[in-house]
Amino acid sequence: MAEAHQAVAFQFTITPEGIDLQLSYQALNQIYLSGVRSWKKRVSRLRNRVIKGVYPASPSSWLFVVIAILATIALASLFFQCKMSHFSWSQTKKQICTYLKKYISGQTMLSVLVFSTLLWLSLILALRFCLKLLLSYHQWMFEQHGRVSNTTKVWVTLLRLLSSRKPLLYSYQTSLPILPVPAIKETLSRYLESVRPLLTDPGYKRMTELANQFESNLGNRLQRYLKLKALWATNYVSDWWEEYIYLRSRGPIMVNSNYYGMDFLYVTPTALQAARAGNTITALLLYRRKVNREELKPSRVPGTVIPLCAAQCERMFNTTRTPGVETDVLQHWQDSEFVAVYHKGRFFRLWVYTAGRLLSPREIEHQIQRILDDPSPPQPGEEKLGALTAGDRVPWSQMRKQYFSSGINKRSLDSIERAAFFVTLDDEEQGMRGEDPAGNLDRYAKSILHGKCYDRWFDKSFSIVIYKNGKSGLNAEHSWADAPTVAHLWEFTLATDAFQLGYSEDGHCKGEVDRSLPLPQRLVWDIPSEVQAQVCSSLAVAQALADDVDCHVFPFRDFGKGRIKKLKISPDAFIQISLQLAYYRDRGGFCLTYEASMTRLFREGRTETVRSCSNESCAFVKALEDGEVLIHSLILHLFRLASERHQNLYRMAMTGAGIDRHLFCLYVVSKYLGVDSPFLKEVLSEPWRLSTSQTPVQQMELFDLKNYPDFISLGGGFGPVADDGYGVSYIIVGEDMINFHVSSKYSCSQTVSKASVTFMFGCDIGHFVHIWHTFLHLFPTSPLL
Repeated sequence: MAEAHQAVAFQFTITPEGIDLQLSYQALNQIYLSGVRSWKKRVSRLRNRVIKGVYPASPSSWLFVVIAILATIALASLFFQCKMSHFSWSQTKKQICTYLKKYISGQTMLSVLVFSTLLWLSLILALRFCLKLLLSYHQWMFEQHGRVSNTTKVWVTLLRLLSSRKPLLYSYQTSLPILPVPAIKETLSRYLESVRPLLTDPGYKRMTELANQFESNLGNRLQRYLKLKALWATNYVSDWWEEYIYLRSRGPIMVNSNYYGMDFLYVTPTALQAARAGNTITALLLYRRKVNREELKPSRVPGTVIPLCAAQCERMFNTTRTPGVETDVLQHWQDSEFVAVYHKGRFFRLWVYTAGRLLSPREIEHQIQRILDDPSPPQPGEEKLGALTAGDRVPWSQMRKQYFSSGINKRSLDSIERAAFFVTLDDEEQGMRGEDPAGNLDRYAKSILHGKCYDRWFDKSFSIVIYKNGKSGLNAEHSWADAPTVAHLWEFTLATDAFQLGYSEDGHCKGEVDRSLPLPQRLVWDIPSEVQAQVCSSLAVAQALADDVDCHVFPFRDFGKGRIKKLKISPDAFIQISLQLAYYRDRGGFCLTYEASMTRLFREGRTETVRSCSNESCAFVKALEDGEVLIHSLILHLFRLASERHQNLYRMAMTGAGIDRHLFCLYVVSKYLGVDSPFLKEVLSEPWRLSTSQTPVQQMELFDLKNYPDFISLGGGFGPVADDGYGVSYIIVGEDMINFHVSSKYSCSQTVSKASVTFMFGCDIGHFVHIWHTFLHLFPTSPLL
């Protein structure tokens, strides 16, 4: 829209009398207002840089220091003068005024300003250093609930004092501690302990020998390089993790990397597709505004004042993963005033700002409806063009370089890649509905995860899907951020859509419409036969991958964290041990289990692995499955040990004492040095047949779930990590519900996540529920727990 106005802002014709210049004042006014908006954002960014640059102090404290130093020096000098002159204070009002006027002039004032500024900066650095020391204290996490040490109490008091000022989103970034490199001996010891229940005695002995050889020979050499990187880099893991785990993957990112988020389970705020799109797009742009202005409160450890790293928010919008031959690249633009929209094979650029203001939800709905009503057919090769982002990365990179680096194809591709985000107006209906709600819920999950394999743009940081019946969903690219960051965004969007923006009685968005808004712009393509052939090839690869994914969403309503916490058990530990029991009952053994934990207590921290299959959890499962009449006190004791062990593993992962990221970085260093390690090679090739993750819920108090119980979030899920394994995502909703998302592959006969007959790991739904009730029956009022 801005380009269209600029194109007609100046019109001129050459006449015999000279040049006849015509100006469109309306267009010039819009250009002026857009410029004002741009400069306001620049000023706001500059202001925020100053405020967060001096945190935990404030910019106004500089004036306080200047006045204090000036007053101290002046009074001290005046006192000395008075003492030398032998006159009393009561006689010197006039002399004081005369003296101060003389004193506050010239070089003395300049010297005071310079000295005060340097002192102020020194105090800021001291305060920031103290805050960093406080945030480096993690012993609080390992203390039992209700038994807080005096050290921790003092620590909490000091942390509250230094954090008393209202922080901006990124205020804590420079005060967060650096992720420490664990001692190699401790990492190897923890690794051997984690694989003990999975190996036979000879296998464990062999692995122990490999670990000892690695430590005595190559390990210490690799560790020295890693410590050197930790001294130089902000985070010794994150850049390598992003590059080698995500960006260097040459296979499809659809299903294998991207993940999804779902709409409310029971409620659809409006059945009008255009209206739902209008509010959803508006809510997302309001969130972007808060991020740009740093008005969002920094995320914290739930129930504490301890901040988490917010670096992942920086690339949330206006970001695209662009393909390369060897590695992809994340491209981020400072701002974008439009979104890219896909509908029935056509791509559109939708401007969401006019005259420097954000369009109202009703205006965005009006523009979306124009797209829905557009009868024009797709251009040749346009309909399935998005399949290039769903297939292998190398062919997409070659096509992009050869056919999308210039001309109209480049301009159209830029409109997609530079957009704030991508929107798909799906022509299907989804949700838990009809005569087969469970089956429809599974199809809903698959639709968001991969769709038709060509109607999503999987390279965008995230894509929004709005279905024909008003349901919505989100598909997120994984390299730029992890699920908690995206969950925060999606939760804000759903809550703002339903409770802040709302709808009129007839289901439309609220607000007025400027009917003079220009039409959304169709993107124009010139797609040759070579590209169309590659589109078909990429689509075949993606379709085979999508057809093999078996998704099942299961809302578990028998009980939730409310009843579990009454037993003084960690809900996450309860679920993880339940998963171990379910897997054992289905497969007759245990497997390497991945649970994602965050390391955002540290600067630029991302995730760490919690190896949930432990000696203690296996001992409990085997005892429970022994088949003989067992003493309940013994089972209670084993379960308590398993639960405490899991919580301790989670705490260690959060505080930088995990296993897998350290070993991964040692492996990367070995590759740079050109040396092979049989130990590291075997460790990093072990399959994660059970990959699990908990999605956080209600990070922001935008509405009360108790007062609005129907507005339950379904959470989200991801594809299976191993061909013969499961991907399990769960979200603990309120006090009485847990939603599970289970994925596996149809091609593996040993894994089943079928909705109509089974729930998890091949177990019948009733059988799995029985597992949970077995736990609850064992621990009704146990004093041990």
